[in-house]
Amino acid sequence: MNEIATAAHASLRAPAAPNDGWKMLLTKEVLRFWRVAGQTIAAPVLTAVLYLLIFGHVLEGRVQVYPGVGYVAFLAPGLVMMSVLQNAFANSASSMVQSKIMGNLVFLLLTPLSAWHWFVAYVGAAIARGLLVGLGVYLVTLWYAPPRLDALAWVLVFAVLGATLMGVLGLLAGLWADKFDQMAVFQNFIVMPMTFLAGVFYSINSLPGVWRTVSRFNPFFYMIDGFRHGFYGVSDVSPWLSLGVTGISVLLVSALVLHLLRTGYKLRN
Repeated sequence: MNEIATAAHASLRAPAAPNDGWKMLLTKEVLRFWRVAGQTIAAPVLTAVLYLLIFGHVLEGRVQVYPGVGYVAFLAPGLVMMSVLQNAFANSASSMVQSKIMGNLVFLLLTPLSAWHWFVAYVGAAIARGLLVGLGVYLVTLWYAPPRLDALAWVLVFAVLGATLMGVLGLLAGLWADKFDQMAVFQNFIVMPMTFLAGVFYSINSLPGVWRTVSRFNPFFYMIDGFRHGFYGVSDVSPWLSLGVTGISVLLVSALVLHLLRTGYKLRN
């Protein structure tokens, strides 16, 4: 086992090898969720649509957040982005924890793949799943909210950055957790509350002063608010501020995860 641990540590610290191993790992991670698409893609789409039907039915015509934008139209982008974030996180986190529990992670550790290869493969697959689920939710919501895109560039930028950040956070959770119970703690007590309290169902401007201030410290709020700006051209804060907060968050968390991968954090035991 000492020899295996030494080889695993060396492989993660090694410079990127001139091979296509990362592509094979990325393909493996994409196929992992695609083979059970009913659970990983269709089910989250159905959940988001149920949110839209319930909240839209109750509040449509009674609440108007932005002038000229109905509540269902306001809610749809928030649900799309929420689905992107939650599923990107779930993909990388569950994959890493599952590999630990099944004991097949050692075979990956013995490959010449560098930390960057691991990072690109796991996060790339998380981005793919998040965007696929988000696209599915968007296509279904078109039936309830007429399509309107004020700035497609903002939509794409925040969708990709949001999926990237959550894919990296999922990888971080997967590295830290040794079993699904620990991963569930990360998801249920950090990801879910921060997502639901990020302005998916409401504008933070409707909150009392103290809670409005607290919401501005939630990075998930900036991803959702910037994404919604791409649809209607209005938002609670400047999209450039949202872009800055999201971009800095991606860089900081990515640097941390790459450091943990290079040092073999909780991978060599």
